[in-house]
Amino acid sequence: MEESISLLEQIRNSFQCGEVDIRTYSPLTMAYIGDAIYDLIIRTVVVERGNRSANDLHRRTIQYVNAGAQAKMMEALADFLTEEEAGLYRWGRNAKFYTKAKNASVGEYRRATGMEALLGYLYMTGRTGRLLELISEGIRRVGMEL
Repeated sequence: MEESISLLEQIRNSFQCGEVDIRTYSPLTMAYIGDAIYDLIIRTVVVERGNRSANDLHRRTIQYVNAGAQAKMMEALADFLTEEEAGLYRWGRNAKFYTKAKNASVGEYRRATGMEALLGYLYMTGRTGRLLELISEGIRRVGMEL
């Protein structure tokens, strides 16, 4: 039986990634990886719900993977975050942006980036259980069941 290690550990082992102090990373770096991990989780759940055309999979996914939906989730999760998580969210939300939101208000974009920074930090520190709990609870609280 193969030993169970996380995807993050497998990536680090396969590509000989060195140890880093995650606290030295910028909030936008955490948002970058957080965006990807959030997208992967939502896509995984959508695919697990049934074999569909790529177009249908995409339409279902973008209901959750957009700044407006993510901003609503973070508003709904405000009282569910630990003190540390709330600080990480604010850290990402208040980052200096170098791009403009395409299909969202500046406020929505900032809240979504805060969420992505929080999720990225949780992922990079191996706290995937809490990461999944936040996403699941956020979706439930805004009534967007997958």
